[in-house]
Amino acid sequence: MRTDTGQIVHLADYRPTDFILERVDLTFELDPTNTKVEARLIFHRREGVDPSIPLVLDGDELSLSGLLLDQNEVPAGQYDVTPESLTIRDLPAEAPFEITVTTFINPEANTQLMGLYRTNGIYCTQCEAEGFRRITYFPDRPDVLAPYTITIIGDKAANPVMLSNGNFLGGAGYDEGRAFAAWFDPHPKPSYLFALVAGDLGVVEDTFVTMSEREVALKIYVEHGKEARAAYAMDALKRSMKWDEERFGREYDLDIFMIVAVSDFNMGAMENKGLNVFNDKYVLADPETATDQDYANIEAIIAHEYFHNWTGNRITCRDWFQLCLKEGLTVYRDHEFSADQRSRPVKRIAEVRHLKSEQFPEDAGPLAHPVRPTKYREINNFYTTTVYEKGSEVTRMIATLLGRDDFKAGMDLYFERHDGQAATVEDFVKCFEDASGRDLTQFSLWYHQAGTPLVTASGGYDQSNGTFTLSLEQMIPATPGQAAKEPMHIPLSFALILDNGSLATPTAVKGGEVTGDVLHLTDRKQTFTFSDISSRPVLSLNRSFSAPINLHFDQAPADLAHIARHDTDLFARWQALTDLAMPNLMKAARDARDGKEISCDQALISALLEAAADDKLEPAFRAQALTLPSESDIARELGSNNDPDAIHRGRHAVLNAIAKAGEKIFLRLFEEMAIPGPYRPDAASAGKRSLRNSALSYLTYAEGTPARAAEAFGSADNMTDLAQALTLLANRFPDSSETTAALASFLTRFDGNPLVIDKWFSIQATIPGAGALTRVKGLMENPRFVATNPNRVRALIGTFAFSNPTGFNRADGEAYRFLAEQILAIDPKNPQLAARILTSMRSWRSLEPVRADHARLALGAIERASALSTDVRDIVERMLKG
Repeated sequence: MRTDTGQIVHLADYRPTDFILERVDLTFELDPTNTKVEARLIFHRREGVDPSIPLVLDGDELSLSGLLLDQNEVPAGQYDVTPESLTIRDLPAEAPFEITVTTFINPEANTQLMGLYRTNGIYCTQCEAEGFRRITYFPDRPDVLAPYTITIIGDKAANPVMLSNGNFLGGAGYDEGRAFAAWFDPHPKPSYLFALVAGDLGVVEDTFVTMSEREVALKIYVEHGKEARAAYAMDALKRSMKWDEERFGREYDLDIFMIVAVSDFNMGAMENKGLNVFNDKYVLADPETATDQDYANIEAIIAHEYFHNWTGNRITCRDWFQLCLKEGLTVYRDHEFSADQRSRPVKRIAEVRHLKSEQFPEDAGPLAHPVRPTKYREINNFYTTTVYEKGSEVTRMIATLLGRDDFKAGMDLYFERHDGQAATVEDFVKCFEDASGRDLTQFSLWYHQAGTPLVTASGGYDQSNGTFTLSLEQMIPATPGQAAKEPMHIPLSFALILDNGSLATPTAVKGGEVTGDVLHLTDRKQTFTFSDISSRPVLSLNRSFSAPINLHFDQAPADLAHIARHDTDLFARWQALTDLAMPNLMKAARDARDGKEISCDQALISALLEAAADDKLEPAFRAQALTLPSESDIARELGSNNDPDAIHRGRHAVLNAIAKAGEKIFLRLFEEMAIPGPYRPDAASAGKRSLRNSALSYLTYAEGTPARAAEAFGSADNMTDLAQALTLLANRFPDSSETTAALASFLTRFDGNPLVIDKWFSIQATIPGAGALTRVKGLMENPRFVATNPNRVRALIGTFAFSNPTGFNRADGEAYRFLAEQILAIDPKNPQLAARILTSMRSWRSLEPVRADHARLALGAIERASALSTDVRDIVERMLKG
């Protein structure tokens, strides 16, 4: 394990390599504990580089076995080697030369799951961001691109499947008991996109005919016996390929596209060129074992990794500071795909919920960083919601600013201009400027300034002049390393809704740029005046969440209810209901803390029940409307001095009030949304199940007993309904005999299915209250808890830390100390996993003083530990310093 080096990498220090890599030939002789890797690399010195400059190659825990220069052994005095680097001197000044590096590595001992590792009998690689240097000494950076030829030699019986990137060249017997397979990827790529998989796997096969009528072989490899569970993933892949051709004009460029599903994987999936490696939870699905959300996740992540073929592979990043250029852009593309496949407003609501619950706290805490950061210590720690989700929002704002046609022209120019290159954010933005003629200099601050902008709005109607005036002010809070901020270009979609529910159409707008239904806020303060408004309008602002901002706009409950009833933008209707709910929930939390009686405003209850009962609205939207802001959302809005127990009690009381007032409506929905016949994962069916389960949740509050949830558990014919009923039982009635029986039944039924058992662990990890820690510790003693499997650790320990506010934030600090112990135990084996779970404490400063002090002490215990990985030390120091 690499421990902390203290080295900070700065964007300003970037410079091109001294040597250009022309091609890569890799030969792997697979062995579980002693794999031989021979890398033949052809370089030439970049023009103008001093001939005395040596070639420096990266390594990580490597041991050099052999080194040749143009097939001759390199004398010991001509090179220096450590486990982290190989430096070779006295190289040809102009002519290309070949370096052959031989290393031996131990895949079975590689618990970091970075580089080449072996798990459950399967060889697998994960090379992003800097895993390739754990395989061989190499210029391991994203701007070093070359074509790869791969030869894999392995035991024929143990490895009937041997895969790598690109097109298959052929394979045959090699010697007694062994075979080889050869692959060639003609598209130059960086080392982080290299992939190798070998072992005994089943396969699902299909074909896809591209828009130029080429037939592409499609293959999804899974463990034997699980082939049927890959059918939905194959369907999602084919729909993704077709959509990318129709929406972005992007055709697949190899003869074969492969996906491999593995159970031990640090990430969700990896877009290696032509050979995507997936965490099997995002490939395997059937009605008995996968929820509607699992199906939606598979669809989205299959699409995301496939879309990387162009936004990430054909055009990659010049350096890791440009990570949002592939990830944020590709998240935008997969969001658009899912919106077209399902319900666009419901998908948008889900995106914003995730952004606010994950990225907004990151922006407001010690781990805040720009979408395009300027420095890092450990790049693995910058695979964040800021880079991914906020990066996607920045791309979405470009589309909003330019309009569909100019955005499409800019994307087309980007693909044409930078195909085969390692590009920068500036390259990307320049394509849109050139395609549209618009100056995006100020807008680009979204890439460079951290923090969530706060926009304060106030408005007034002048009946005598028929004008409506809107005043806006923006402020970007200070973040680590960025105290002073410049005004951003913030596009705000708006509507003026009249008394009869129609939208006003002002004849003129003064005070700033307005294009269609978008206001352009570019100054610190701006006032817009709208003319020819016939009656007092209700302003709907930031519709469809056109900009990722915090909006402070004091609107009367009646105005919010008017938006929730009449806005043509369904996202805005949902946001209005949320804006009605949040003050109620915040007041309830404060009243619970202060020992006061908790009440719920009738305007909120009426608006929610009206939306729930409106059969003209799609069920999926009504389910979202009924889902109140979470306890974490409430804590974020309260800002500081948070008592998680009080927040929980207050929210519980509000839910109870809504449930009792709407019991008849919820009973009707529970009955009417039942779906006869076999399970179908389509969006319409999923929406009905979602609304039915929302109704069931409220009924458990109204009735106050576990009976209905227990009955729902017993009659469920699909995992969506089964898991929801079990969650309600566990969270609402944890000590009941019905819950005990249901948990035991679930375990017995699905024992031996790891992905479903992960659900069993997660559901119990979310049970609220001080007893949660004892429960989690007990589950860790269960023989089914496998501490080396990232999915299982995330399911139990990660879920407890991220998703159980009352259980994790115990007033005595015991859970913080427990997490510190777990981080220190995980770190030596898998630093990435440890660092990501540790970020669950990023908002510790917002807690009330007693809890905050316990959290600080637990973080300090981690910081003082010896031999911390770079990953964990980087996170803990930033959290304590910020």
